[in-house]
Amino acid sequence: MRKLINTGITSHIDAGKTTVTEQLLFLSGATRTKGSVDKGTAFTDFMDIERNRGLSVKMATTRFRWKDTEINLIDTPGHTDFAAEAERALQVLDCAVLIISAVEGVEARTELLWDALKKLNIPTIIFVNKIDRAGANFEQVLGNISSQLTSDFVVINKPTLSDEDCAVCDNPDLAQRLADFDDEVLEMVLDGKVIDKSLMNKKIKECAQDRRLFPLLCGSALKGIGIDKLLDAITELFPVAKPVDGKQSGVVFKLDRDKVMGRVAYVRLYSGTLKTRDSILNLRTGEERKISQIRRFSGLHHEDTGVLESGDIAALYGLGDVMVGDVLGSDEYVPQSCIVTTPLLQIRMFPQQEEDYPKLIEAMGEFEAEDPLLNVVWVKEQRQLLINISGVIQLEVIGEMLKSRYGISADFGEPEVIYKETPTNSGIGYVSYTMPKPCWAVLKFEIEPLPLGSGMKYESTVPDTKILYRYQNQVSNTIKSALRQGIKGWEVTDLSIRLVDGEHHNEHTHPLDFIVATPIAIMNGLVDTGTTLLEPFMKFNVSVPEESKGKVMSYIVNSRGTFEMGKQADGRSALTGEVPVATTMDFPVRLAAMTGGRGALSQSFSGYKPCADELGNTTPYRGVNPLDKSKYILYIRSALAQ
Repeated sequence: MRKLINTGITSHIDAGKTTVTEQLLFLSGATRTKGSVDKGTAFTDFMDIERNRGLSVKMATTRFRWKDTEINLIDTPGHTDFAAEAERALQVLDCAVLIISAVEGVEARTELLWDALKKLNIPTIIFVNKIDRAGANFEQVLGNISSQLTSDFVVINKPTLSDEDCAVCDNPDLAQRLADFDDEVLEMVLDGKVIDKSLMNKKIKECAQDRRLFPLLCGSALKGIGIDKLLDAITELFPVAKPVDGKQSGVVFKLDRDKVMGRVAYVRLYSGTLKTRDSILNLRTGEERKISQIRRFSGLHHEDTGVLESGDIAALYGLGDVMVGDVLGSDEYVPQSCIVTTPLLQIRMFPQQEEDYPKLIEAMGEFEAEDPLLNVVWVKEQRQLLINISGVIQLEVIGEMLKSRYGISADFGEPEVIYKETPTNSGIGYVSYTMPKPCWAVLKFEIEPLPLGSGMKYESTVPDTKILYRYQNQVSNTIKSALRQGIKGWEVTDLSIRLVDGEHHNEHTHPLDFIVATPIAIMNGLVDTGTTLLEPFMKFNVSVPEESKGKVMSYIVNSRGTFEMGKQADGRSALTGEVPVATTMDFPVRLAAMTGGRGALSQSFSGYKPCADELGNTTPYRGVNPLDKSKYILYIRSALAQ
């Protein structure tokens, strides 16, 4: 029987993630030479932009063999600008390796990744890297892990600068540690019995796969120390992918583009089997597409397999307008996604040549298929092309990829903070769309605010006799787009929408009338409820010299932020707190100036909070506003006809 493991390497930036991947490939014999991030020769950084920058931009899939096990390995970006790319990879993993630097320890991004792994219930091995570096402190990192991630870990190998460290599960302290998690081991320890290696392996494997404990190894990826022990741990302790017979069920987690064959969809198949020339349903579009080719990639190298079996990963061709996140076949076996990243900046794009607008819009549509969080918006009437981004590095990468892939040069406006809005009170959204004939769609919604962070919840209490269920499906499918702009120009969130009344007409209702009517009713409802502006906040940790503490505290307060004092030691002070994004986009630069370059800062998104209109930014509605009912109906009916 095939033994296959789908695992991934993930970490905060600069923890050594790609170097670990390169060493795994080299030691397993998958590559003949060790790639280098700094030299631009990393096997999994195969895009020109990645090689030039020494920065992973996209996840990379590769396959190799260790002993009797086939391993699909996904190397993920570590930079926060590409955090969503890493989070998409987590959905298709059976297990993961989290890399932590022995110098920097647990960082902000490390905590977010840990939370995502926990939410998805993914068994995880922790690998403490860079134990050879100046400033490395293994015991301190263990303390960080215990206080910030979990105390339920067991150290498999001790730090050493030779590669003669103990093998997996040979550590004499393991039995005592494992007794905290397993009753059988506890009894044997109390009875003074010797626990042999095979039983120890079995118990650690059981606990690790249930996430009762987390194996922890250490080493130096740059020097190849501890890499063989990490490979042994992956193959001995991680769960194998289990084939599932039944209807086809898979998810698209990555897209590339082939110059000849179009979009290339990387798919994890959870159930069934797919073969070349099979047709598969895309649940998002409702259309079936015929698979023209199936390939397995390792970096730039590939082999045509002609088949994708349950539990495995491969690249599928011929799926047309497929997007990242699309579910293929049935969604019965597809696990939930865990995208915690939220782009906080919006930016306007301009082609350097006015006649390139159509090409730029088409190119950005392709980029949005690869990264739906870009949320590309083209407002034809105002000739505005808007995208959402996570940071300046992502923007630079988009510009370089436009040139290399499409030959388009683009300019960008100044980044603006993405605000949101939420209903202030409860209210009613109503529309009677019965003119001009033929049309008939009547809707009544109850809209209520929900606690911050709740998102949008929708339900219907209307029977099929009043509005046919096929029309109600149109309503539910249109709600999300209707909430993209509220009365203050921003996406509306943290609300409950309930369809409580309405009607169709057996003769006059056109199949698309409820698509037209829904945004009008929603906007009428938001006028009735009123909305409160929401702004994004970042939580931060800073460490500064004692003499700079006052300046930093004043900056935080003047930026409408809050803070708490942390530890004071060795002439340095720690501060933790929250600050609005709008007033602190220059926080790293200002901190360097206030501390003479001696300050350390880590930040992560903490959520949206209410903001007074005068402190935030309201913006005019882009396009034709549904509140201008007559104009909106004419505009949408023409668009639908096209």
